[in-house]
Amino acid sequence: MVLKLAVQKGGRLHEDSIQLLKDCGISVKNGHNQLKSTAENFPLEVYFLRDDDIPQYVEDAVAHIGIVGENVLLEKNKQVDTVEPLGFGKCRLSFAVPKGETYTNSTYLQGKKIATSYPFITQQFLKEKGIQAEIHEISGSVELAPSIGLADVVCDLVSSGSTLFMNGLKEVETILKSQAVLIKNKGLGSEQQQLLDKLLFRIRSVRKAKNNKYILLNAPNEALPKIFELLPGMKSPTVLPLAETGWSSVHSVLAEDEFWEKIEKLKQAGAQGILVVPIEKMIM
Repeated sequence: MVLKLAVQKGGRLHEDSIQLLKDCGISVKNGHNQLKSTAENFPLEVYFLRDDDIPQYVEDAVAHIGIVGENVLLEKNKQVDTVEPLGFGKCRLSFAVPKGETYTNSTYLQGKKIATSYPFITQQFLKEKGIQAEIHEISGSVELAPSIGLADVVCDLVSSGSTLFMNGLKEVETILKSQAVLIKNKGLGSEQQQLLDKLLFRIRSVRKAKNNKYILLNAPNEALPKIFELLPGMKSPTVLPLAETGWSSVHSVLAEDEFWEKIEKLKQAGAQGILVVPIEKMIM
């Protein structure tokens, strides 16, 4: 029994998807123009597909699971289950207008011509806002539409915004924040679910490690109570006595998003010789 995984054959999610499998200890060979590969050390087959096709393949159970951007998943509107956000491939779907235009809120879109590669998501947004507009579906180079007179507004994926800027546009409203997610077929069998659970255990351990840092520091014993308040760790900090009387070494874990703020407070509380080490895996 194997678990069949669909991933993007190229583009922005491909490398991160393969790297995630590698971080999970799963070796997958992806040769030139290869459409399928079998993992060497996990019961997994990987299909390399166009990102737009992945939700359909998973819905039809050709692939049991898939990695796809939320933007594609919502646009295709297929009957699949979202299992896990993966934290990479982050972008946003936004409206953009010519730089000289004044945009106050979504009522600006009333009666406008909107160019987009995401007509379903765009129409859903307009429907929720009670706005009537004309949608033009374009498969690529959406940002060119206003300059050639095809549309007044574009609704497109944005990362840095540089492409919009170079085409005389400005981002005015975000309607979707997207990242890569793991999806599965709604009728996944029990054996495949067991394999998926094993894969999820690895994925969550890897992601947990990337979101945390291992920290070691020295401190006088009288400063430990304050330091313990700042360093809860996975359960509680590890404390080891130093050779110098009245001093201890403290080992713990810090979340990435609060790292610098906590480091400053630890120094103020009396911590010295602070070392920070990346974590490869974190098993809870």
